[in-house]
Amino acid sequence: MAGMDINEIMEYLPHRYPFLLVDRVLEVVPGQTITALKNVSMNEEFFQGHFPRHPVMPGVLIIEALAQAAALLTFKTEDTKPDGKIVTYFVGIDKARFRSPVFPGDQLMLHAKLLRQSYRVWKFATQATVNGQVVTEAELLCTEKVLEA
Repeated sequence: MAGMDINEIMEYLPHRYPFLLVDRVLEVVPGQTITALKNVSMNEEFFQGHFPRHPVMPGVLIIEALAQAAALLTFKTEDTKPDGKIVTYFVGIDKARFRSPVFPGDQLMLHAKLLRQSYRVWKFATQATVNGQVVTEAELLCTEKVLEA
């Protein structure tokens, strides 16, 4: 299936600057996989403090970028858009590994594969790469919760 530009991404994700961490979706196959990207710029606010003389993208933000890509795969799989009545939460992060740092100027490729889904629980195998090299990988477990009126 075709990709998504930033305007379409913002129709699905509630995140906004500076916390929207997916710039483009290159390919999504509902029920299977998604490939997205995050252009890492020196202008990112977190580089002011992490670390000023040796800027490195925080690992937790790489995991968050992977989770946002996985959320897009969830919506595309369900063939639905968020309506403000359901929110998605992390319920687990397993097998997280940080293999290499991510620096300003890198293009972070975000890959998520749906491993299993039952009722409102989703499990994904995720991987972030830079120039074809794995920098981060993790299994993410998410759930959808219906908000009270």
